Amino acid sequence: MQQSIRRVAIIGGNRIPFVRSNTAYLGVSNQAMLTATLQGLSSRYDLASKPIGEVAGGAVMKHSADFNLVRESLLGTDLSPVTPCMDIQQACGTGLAAVGVIANKIALGQIDSGIACGTDTTSDAPIGIAEEMRQVLIRVNAAKTGKQRLQALAKLRPWHLGIKIPQNAEPRTGLSMGGHTEITAKAWQVPREEQDRLAEASHKNLAAAYERGFFDDLMSEFQGLKQDNTLRPDTSYEKLASLGPAFDRESGEGTLTAGNSSTLTDGASCVLLASEEWAKEQGLPVKAWLTVLETSAVDFTGQSGEAEGLLLAPAYAVPRMLKRAGLTLQDFDYYEIHEAFAAQVLATLKAWEDENFCRDKLGLDAPLGSIDRSRLNVNGSSIATGHPFAATGGRIVATLAKMLEEKGSGRGLISICAAGGQGVTAILER
Repeated sequence: MQQSIRRVAIIGGNRIPFVRSNTAYLGVSNQAMLTATLQGLSSRYDLASKPIGEVAGGAVMKHSADFNLVRESLLGTDLSPVTPCMDIQQACGTGLAAVGVIANKIALGQIDSGIACGTDTTSDAPIGIAEEMRQVLIRVNAAKTGKQRLQALAKLRPWHLGIKIPQNAEPRTGLSMGGHTEITAKAWQVPREEQDRLAEASHKNLAAAYERGFFDDLMSEFQGLKQDNTLRPDTSYEKLASLGPAFDRESGEGTLTAGNSSTLTDGASCVLLASEEWAKEQGLPVKAWLTVLETSAVDFTGQSGEAEGLLLAPAYAVPRMLKRAGLTLQDFDYYEIHEAFAAQVLATLKAWEDENFCRDKLGLDAPLGSIDRSRLNVNGSSIATGHPFAATGGRIVATLAKMLEEKGSGRGLISICAAGGQGVTAILER
């Protein structure tokens, strides 16, 4: 039986303000943030008790008690309690990956509507105990008698005591994302000035978007906040240029700073997707269409040869996506490139402009070329907004869909790098 592929509509999204770690959401759980975000979406689109095909999403920083996070979050809202849910995780690409999961099911006719979501907090991070102590406690728990429990506890030593805080580092290299990006910045010769200029634009663009009310129908108030507290409207190039290196403080050549890097952030976001027929039945206008999605990964450890930059996977995903769509890099009205670090954005753009990279790594006859920088992250991005890992994808999709709706037509490209040398990219059209 031949099955037709249906178009996937983006109806809209919702998020709570993103906040700097250990500030306004200190101790607030992933579930509380995601519940509030989903409830905001339900209220905006009158979804209470209506059948929704499925909700998919997740978090990168999860407690063991969050094993059914999305489902438990949904049950705290007025969305229909018979809505199935699933948890997924693909590091910083989780939000956009969740969009892909829901979109594929809609396209195949498995569901007519769905919600993709993501949440993350480093202010309520899971704290583990030292491995030696954990092993002792496992044996205590397995013991059948009081004597056996005492025998197991007797093996505990003072040096076994300790806690384990989640680290912002790659398990295979021990380097933080910033440490890896310093290597990339040096390899691609990304100047400090360009990084600070991009960071300045991120704050200026986000501040301007708030001033014109762009986010009024994309956000819901939470914990008394109505906008991201990571935003610094008075940020200037001069202030950014005065900051010292944050990751390479020894060589004298470090260019990544706290100002041109995204910060640890708490927040949640979600996006409502549907078939064209469902949207019409509900009387909901379509903001944009999700047309193509691509994922990729790079060998950042050098297991198969020369190591690639940790966050350069989108540099490979986008060309494949463009080929599938029959488009060039210049065929877009907007570019939403997640700003994990300004250097990572700029290195990706330089890779697409580089003849050797495009020929040797991408197998292309010519470079992809440059983009119109005035179309890049025009409403700010992760440096100014913040980056709650799993929530960034939903923020970007909802933002870009509204931009296309406002323009009335056009095409937008999304590029999100992720830990583990991964990338998730997509194309939205109207």
